[in-house]
Amino acid sequence: MESLALFSTTTTFTSPHRYPSRRALLKSTPSISLSLTPRSTNALRSPAPSPTPFFISPLRFSHFKTKPFLSPPKSSQNQTQTSSDKNPNPSPAASIQGAKLLPLAISVAVGLIVRFLVPKPVEVSLQAWQLLSIFLSTITGLVLGPLPGGACSFIALTTSVVTKTLTFSAAFSAFTSDVIWLIVISFFFARGFVKTGLGDRIATYFVKWLGKSTLGLSYGLTISETLIAPAMPSTTARAGGVFLPIIQSLSLSSGSRPSDPSSKKLGAYLVQSQFQSAGNSSALFLTAAAQNLLCLKLAEELGVKIASPWVSWFKAASLPAIASLLATPFILYKIFPPEIKDTPDAPAMATKKLDQMGPVTRNEWVMVGTMLLAVSLWVSGDALGIASVVTAMIGLSILLLLGVLDWDDCLTEKSAWDTLAWFAVLVGMAGQLTNLGIVTWMSNCVAKSLQSFSLSWPAAFCVLQAAYFFIHYLFASQTGHVGALYSAFLAMHLASGVPGVLAALALAYNTNLFGALTHYSSGQAAVYYGAGYIELPDVFKVGFIMAVINAVIWGVVGTFWWKFLGLY
Repeated sequence: MESLALFSTTTTFTSPHRYPSRRALLKSTPSISLSLTPRSTNALRSPAPSPTPFFISPLRFSHFKTKPFLSPPKSSQNQTQTSSDKNPNPSPAASIQGAKLLPLAISVAVGLIVRFLVPKPVEVSLQAWQLLSIFLSTITGLVLGPLPGGACSFIALTTSVVTKTLTFSAAFSAFTSDVIWLIVISFFFARGFVKTGLGDRIATYFVKWLGKSTLGLSYGLTISETLIAPAMPSTTARAGGVFLPIIQSLSLSSGSRPSDPSSKKLGAYLVQSQFQSAGNSSALFLTAAAQNLLCLKLAEELGVKIASPWVSWFKAASLPAIASLLATPFILYKIFPPEIKDTPDAPAMATKKLDQMGPVTRNEWVMVGTMLLAVSLWVSGDALGIASVVTAMIGLSILLLLGVLDWDDCLTEKSAWDTLAWFAVLVGMAGQLTNLGIVTWMSNCVAKSLQSFSLSWPAAFCVLQAAYFFIHYLFASQTGHVGALYSAFLAMHLASGVPGVLAALALAYNTNLFGALTHYSSGQAAVYYGAGYIELPDVFKVGFIMAVINAVIWGVVGTFWWKFLGLY
């Protein structure tokens, strides 16, 4: 990914309300190995496992191994050290294990207060109210992070079984969900892109073709991510495994260094542009992000069935998403301008990189063929009677049979298995809350409140969408936000008279767009902020401005486009 190889970035802060300093971020244990140091020769080494907080773990790709954008001198020595290398004898305080007491106490207290102090509505059964208290306690724990997300979820699952709130089979029912397994397999697809170097090659070609100016370079990176997105279902993997290392190399070659005033020469703009564009790339395709699949699964549980989901999703998203993708680099070029306007050396660097990579390898061709097959089956799966998860299983089987991936690759993709654990628990609880009538009760209460203001369904739609979007300031995971609130907000839309498919899709698109609000709002946010090129005030300021601009583009373009498609 870059000649000026790597230094690892990570975010290990445990609460979205505790903003770490840049220095703390850059010194923390890596969960995505990326390098910046000019003398490092071991790009993207697999780090030792570390307890990563909930909001990073579902989208964490901790074993990226890719080639640097340009090869460093052979005499270079790796000068990076982990904190454990520097301090072989940690203090007793540093070695304390187990849950963090204050976040744990708050999480438990939330559940106990709801269960025993808040009066139970007469419309709600005792079982449903008890499950709601466990669910709210779990969400609080996932946000505050007394333990990693998987551990919090498992303890919640145990609590629901021990208290006989749920039977064992009901508690574990979501572990057989086709959507959960589709998300798990998507992690393995993303690993294949990174392992073969295919994503890196595609992005480098666009740098070669469009990289003569800074604005052209930004558009080249944005377009390449959009093309990769439907077959690489993780924005975090695309950020950490493909685009950030290329941006780092281009920036350093132009004298733009992280955590330095020179960052504004080039690096800050490229990082912001790619970061803000990523949400629209993920919103454009159903298979571009894990949370998209979950949204449609939860919508189906509430009776909102979308025919030909891949095609329907793309059709509805296409015009507003493409408009936002085209506008974002240009708008940022004006409101967050780079000091360097022209990058005449970028195409030459890309050409040199492609020469070093050599011709397309057999494994890259296999990856291309497998992804084309997968996307084709996702598009036509309904007509052929092939479910999306079966398509993913076929694709993974091909990659294993032909040696592009081996089973060790799958076993060491810890984020996939961690996601299976905590995500299935969260989805299972949300489903049981729906079955027990909690979601319907909550949505009816909100709908009555909105009706008291005599709001029409379009007005209610705007209020609920805005609330769903900006409440993400309190969350640090897109998938966690979906698991906690998507069903409830969709039910509120339905109770307010909003057409079901329109409400389901709009909430799902918003789930991608709010991933760039803050430095903790998504996995890719942690990756891009941790690189050191953008300052915290700029993240919040640009994140809010672009959120408003995206809302205007999607609102105006979407209003006419969705009317044309017959969504309302």
